[in-house]
Amino acid sequence: MNLLPELLQALQETLTMLSIGLIAALIFGSIIGTYLFLWRKGGLRENRILSLVVGTVINIVRSFPFVILLISVGPFTRFVTGTTIGPIAASVPLSIAAIAYFARIVELALNDVPKGVIEAAESMGASLPRIIFSVLFVEARSSLILGFTTLTVSFLSYSAAAGIVGGGGIGDLAIRYGYYRFQTDVMIITIVVLIVLVQIIQLLGGRLASHFNRR
Repeated sequence: MNLLPELLQALQETLTMLSIGLIAALIFGSIIGTYLFLWRKGGLRENRILSLVVGTVINIVRSFPFVILLISVGPFTRFVTGTTIGPIAASVPLSIAAIAYFARIVELALNDVPKGVIEAAESMGASLPRIIFSVLFVEARSSLILGFTTLTVSFLSYSAAAGIVGGGGIGDLAIRYGYYRFQTDVMIITIVVLIVLVQIIQLLGGRLASHFNRR
């Protein structure tokens, strides 16, 4: 059996799911995480009610095992994409989970920024947007990169799990050939591909974080 065409297609589907989910996380997760930091007790825009409500929603989403979330948001996925099968459809629950995950990462990374740095920016009359983009994100960028790297590695495994419900990708290839057809060689190849991808992601993320580390 010539596995290469199937493997390349599966890899493309996996990268499609990852790209959509991670872009959504980067945009919306960053926004939500920043507001959670601003709304916290003693924050720059303290609002305990919004902090509690949004934080609770984030915690609920994060408490779902991904396969259950994948099935639970099926009607929403069908509404958005017109189907519940394929990599684009699988990207919807992936995006939801990734946004919630990264929002907490952003919040925690910003919490680690020294208060003195923020107070110094305030004393110089810096506006809130300037504090966010020129102080908070700059000081926390190494932690944010490491957090985003961790998110990427985790959601690579999530995208593989999407194959259980026909999401496509490397996980789907492993299940169809390696599990249902008992082709151990296919299972081994898919595992090796996933390991290589994880190592590449971790290496790049670690080097970028070290490069931007200001401490």
